[in-house]
Amino acid sequence: MTRKKKTRSIADKVTIRTGRRKDYKQWRHENPGEITSSRRYTSKKLQQRKLQAERKQARQESGQTIEIHPDKPEHKDD
Repeated sequence: MTRKKKTRSIADKVTIRTGRRKDYKQWRHENPGEITSSRRYTSKKLQQRKLQAERKQARQESGQTIEIHPDKPEHKDD
């Protein structure tokens, strides 16, 4: 007897919406307003984005400043 393959697809877990698992993708496409991410997922992503922003800010502050065009003279058209 073969084991059932593990899947990450949520379509296999949903049978209530349309009655058929393979119709879930189509149902999801037709009803975008009824699909929301879980609170745990959204809070996790929010935390990750905050951490990423802090790291980026730290990198920017610790970096050295450089002149963009140090040897190019500025021209003023009069």
